[in-house]
Amino acid sequence: MKGFANHPYIPNSVPEVQEEMLKEIGMSSLEELHKNVPELLKLKNEMNLPKAFGSEYELRRHVEKLLSKDTDCKKNINFLGAGCWQHYVPAICDEINGKGEFLTAYGGEPYNDEGRFQALFEYESMVAELVDMDVVNVPTMDWAQAAATTVRMAQRITNRSVVLVPEYMDQEKLKAMKNYGESVLKFVKVACDAMGHLDLADLKAKLNSDVAGVYFENPGYLGTIEPNGQKISDLAHEAGALSLVGVDPISLGVLATPPTYGADIVCGDLQPLGIHMNYGGGQSGFMATRDEEKFVMEFPSRLFGIAPTSEPGEYGFGDVAYDRTSFGHHREHGKEYVGTQSALWGITAGVYLATMGPKGMEEVGETIMANAQYAAEKVNEIPGVTANPFGSVFFKEFVVDFNKTGKTVAEINKALLEKGIFGGKDLSKDFPALGQSALYCVTEVHTAEDIQTLVDALKEILN
Repeated sequence: MKGFANHPYIPNSVPEVQEEMLKEIGMSSLEELHKNVPELLKLKNEMNLPKAFGSEYELRRHVEKLLSKDTDCKKNINFLGAGCWQHYVPAICDEINGKGEFLTAYGGEPYNDEGRFQALFEYESMVAELVDMDVVNVPTMDWAQAAATTVRMAQRITNRSVVLVPEYMDQEKLKAMKNYGESVLKFVKVACDAMGHLDLADLKAKLNSDVAGVYFENPGYLGTIEPNGQKISDLAHEAGALSLVGVDPISLGVLATPPTYGADIVCGDLQPLGIHMNYGGGQSGFMATRDEEKFVMEFPSRLFGIAPTSEPGEYGFGDVAYDRTSFGHHREHGKEYVGTQSALWGITAGVYLATMGPKGMEEVGETIMANAQYAAEKVNEIPGVTANPFGSVFFKEFVVDFNKTGKTVAEINKALLEKGIFGGKDLSKDFPALGQSALYCVTEVHTAEDIQTLVDALKEILN
């Protein structure tokens, strides 16, 4: 206790206590504990650390001062999207996901469950209805992992080794998919046409007996809505491959569901469904399939189902086909390794969907599309700037072309930030062919005043 009292963060650091402990194990110095560490690895000089704070209060003030340098979407108008989007979060979502039985719950089994299994079953049922599929998994980490698992499922089902992906795709997501599947999969890009859609001629040329699946997103990464979903699925199926569709779930109140144009596996991110944007913590991926054994048995993550109990008329909730998983009874036969997941966000998404209902999802989708179309029209009034250069139908994101302005997106975004605005994502590095272009996002949270503020700021910056 003496050491703890003097050094609250480093127990047993008082010299007398250290000597007593060293004596107990037959050593004379702390360095003897590290005698087997090669000299090359030992730091010979003092660490460059600042002077220790005199109290916890001083430490807290220092950290708060550092954090105050950050800025956020409460202080600024935000037009960034590209995988993490600003949507309105109903208060009930925060209220429910803050409940102790959900917030602190980990893996667990039916005998120690406090309603989490049922809540996740309800979430799965509502997402299944939203995407028009039968089976949905307990959430995985994010869309990138869900997409990676989707292509791995396709590889196992078809026993093939190639996945075709769009040229215009989130490069970070593609890297995650490649990293996850590199031992068994090769990824081949399919060109996109002048409207940002998948080029059907190039797709047809690259389809062969090695292709496990064609992965595309609707809306696409650059915001365009893919009008040829059925043709893409038909071409994939004719080649013996699967149609794999990534989707933004908040769009499905107004857009056709992937199975209506031939999708075999659907994946996406739950973040738009009542989940705040968090740095690294607000994402949550899902996968969905038909209730067919060849699909269901390839899910690596937990699936919750409903079943009768030993009590007549009573039902319970539990795992379906548990041995598919890496934590089942036959771990080495698990489909993939699955660790800690984002089940809390699944419950949150379920609360959002239950709150909104079909009519609410339709209304929010219509509002988003109306706001985004209005924003593109206003941006197009700026001389030298072109919003939606593809000329395609889009949902909530659209490309803005600044090539004729003589300024880079980086310069424009820096100037916008000085005016309290987060500009669109700079696309110049990921897609050099688009030059100085940015991806802008407009949702239900943006007002006409917000959009006019952006337009006025851009006019001033580009004048």
